[in-house]
Amino acid sequence: MTISGQEDIILDNSILVPLNDTKSSRGVIDFLLNMPFTKDAKFTLVHIFRKPSSGEELMGKKFMAEMPGRLEKMLHDTKSRLVAEKGFDPDNIRIELVDKGYPSVSEGIIDYFKQGNFDMVVIGRKQMSKSEEFVLGDISIKLIRNLPKASVLVVKTG
Repeated sequence: MTISGQEDIILDNSILVPLNDTKSSRGVIDFLLNMPFTKDAKFTLVHIFRKPSSGEELMGKKFMAEMPGRLEKMLHDTKSRLVAEKGFDPDNIRIELVDKGYPSVSEGIIDYFKQGNFDMVVIGRKQMSKSEEFVLGDISIKLIRNLPKASVLVVKTG
């Protein structure tokens, strides 16, 4: 697909899907399974690690050491579902754990998106109160503001 404008931009149906083990990510997966994507769509399922907070470090070294394995399994399970339930080519679904340790998940997603050749980001967003949004920030808004030429699809979950 080509978009004409000041310069031609060639799109190859490449979709970045940042995931974690939360209800909003499960909502994104269900959404992807119900969308009529073309069979040649290319997905990158990625988990971006941020620098752990002091509270997370208190959870214990064992818990923190097991986290990458749990997240990698979740990404592989998601890939398996996309292949089995939607018939996507497994060669068009890439999995990656990014353990650079970004200050925030949004910064990691923005950096990863800019490094790749993606046409779209699909991200989940849970319902938050105004105070939660103020304190925690809103990743989807940060992506929209910092990726002005990208398509950002926000899947609202309960």
